[in-house]
Amino acid sequence: MMQTLAQAAYPQAMHDVTLYHYLFVSAGMFVLGLIGFLTRRNMIVMFLCTEMMFQASGLALIAFSRFYLHHTGQAFVIFVLTVAAAEAAMALALVVLLYRKHSSLDGLLFAELRG
Repeated sequence: MMQTLAQAAYPQAMHDVTLYHYLFVSAGMFVLGLIGFLTRRNMIVMFLCTEMMFQASGLALIAFSRFYLHHTGQAFVIFVLTVAAAEAAMALALVVLLYRKHSSLDGLLFAELRG
């Protein structure tokens, strides 16, 4: 009776790399994204920094999910990625609008788009 790798056994608990390692990387990614968002003026860089923060939260959810051997966090990450995709579409539409209006991607010019 031969089993494939996915059917071999229930997943083992994390042991070499602990939950704290994943949370440290996740917190670092989130802080770098937050600093980048607050210090940059370019709309595309700001957009990429928000995506980095979304991925950091997803990493933390997956780490908790794997640590407790439950799939709820992994399922929730799919919803987070869906929201990130919708946010990406809206952000890119705003970037195109800003560039067409002012021929610049400076975030300070975004306040002038109010009609």
